[in-house]
Amino acid sequence: MATHADHSPSPARPRERDRDPDRDRRSGPEGAESPESPEVSEAHESHEAPEDRSTSDPATPKDTPDAVPLARTRTRTGAGLLAGGLLTGVIVLALVSAAYGAYDIPVTDVIASVQHRAGLGGHALDRVGESVLWNVRLPRVVLALLVGASLGCAGALMQGVFGNPLAEPGIIGISSGAAVGAVASIALGLSFLGNWTITACAFVAGLVTVLLVYAMSRSGGRTEVVTLILTGIAVNAFAGALIGLFIFFADNAQITQITFWQLGSLSQATWPKVLAVLPCALLGLAVAPLYARKLDLLALGERPARHLGIDVERLRIVLVLVVALFTAAAVAVAGIITFVGLLVPHLLRMAHGPGHRFLVPGSALGGALMLVAGDLTARTVAEPAELPLGVLTALFGSPFFFWLLLRTRRRQGGWA
Repeated sequence: MATHADHSPSPARPRERDRDPDRDRRSGPEGAESPESPEVSEAHESHEAPEDRSTSDPATPKDTPDAVPLARTRTRTGAGLLAGGLLTGVIVLALVSAAYGAYDIPVTDVIASVQHRAGLGGHALDRVGESVLWNVRLPRVVLALLVGASLGCAGALMQGVFGNPLAEPGIIGISSGAAVGAVASIALGLSFLGNWTITACAFVAGLVTVLLVYAMSRSGGRTEVVTLILTGIAVNAFAGALIGLFIFFADNAQITQITFWQLGSLSQATWPKVLAVLPCALLGLAVAPLYARKLDLLALGERPARHLGIDVERLRIVLVLVVALFTAAAVAVAGIITFVGLLVPHLLRMAHGPGHRFLVPGSALGGALMLVAGDLTARTVAEPAELPLGVLTALFGSPFFFWLLLRTRRRQGGWA
């Protein structure tokens, strides 16, 4: 009983302190010792100690107000260095690609001829050199830059819209739809626009396909990402069947043209084709970076993005149309070139992070770099023959995609 009496008052004191823990300290004279128990005093000291240590330690991040701006500066510096490296690589590879091939031209002569045409000095080349450079090489290099930038930027936008690093422009049927338009114009012998017929049919078919896929995936005024992807898969299968049907009814010459176009190539690059892609590429590249911040917010999830003021449905509509513009224009002039939109954004995301302020323009530079390098390899690795560019990108892209699948599955602990 004595033991119980000794411990009976102890529960009452904590409850009294819980009601007003500083009552005794406030009521006492100034400078008087607080009547709190030693346990409470030690608790107060333990809570104050970290603050005192943080104020006394000059290396603590809390007392370095420049820590956050310094981190941002480092991030911007890294992005600037990476962007500068990509831009330098694009310029160097463009000069090398314009110089080397079946008819080699020194890089210094390429620069001199460009300066001469621009009125900045330099000198003109001989008649054969000028013809090869300005009628064959430079249209091909510029077209590779535009198509690569379009496909790379489209891949970054697709992955941001769907929140999936495995997405790429062909996932919603844009490439296959454009292919149906081009194959149909070849097999049916259409020529109502002359040399522009195949390009125009491919571009219109690609836009119509993406609008059809988007309309079929809407329900209740909203678009479900899963439904959009599944609809794109179904459209890809249907487009493949249509392409096979057109090939069945085509003659040998048309089959050769269809096959070469399906494999992807820049061998028929001309300045009119460059001018056909240029407005679409410039418009898309100007609009896409404006939505980088909204894509960063969308990466938090649809519901948080809506709470932060993002119209998710409108954002998806606009960006899917931009992707359709990019992809349809690229496929219309270069055929089906795969994996550029998958590889480039993911590699940049691994190198710098998921921020779309750098990822969107960086993917355009990376796509241009990859396609110029791929076209140079396709022209020179098997001279005098030329490898199809789409086959070359698929040969390098497929193993990377397989590795990416295994890496993602391993990190998530399996998908079962």
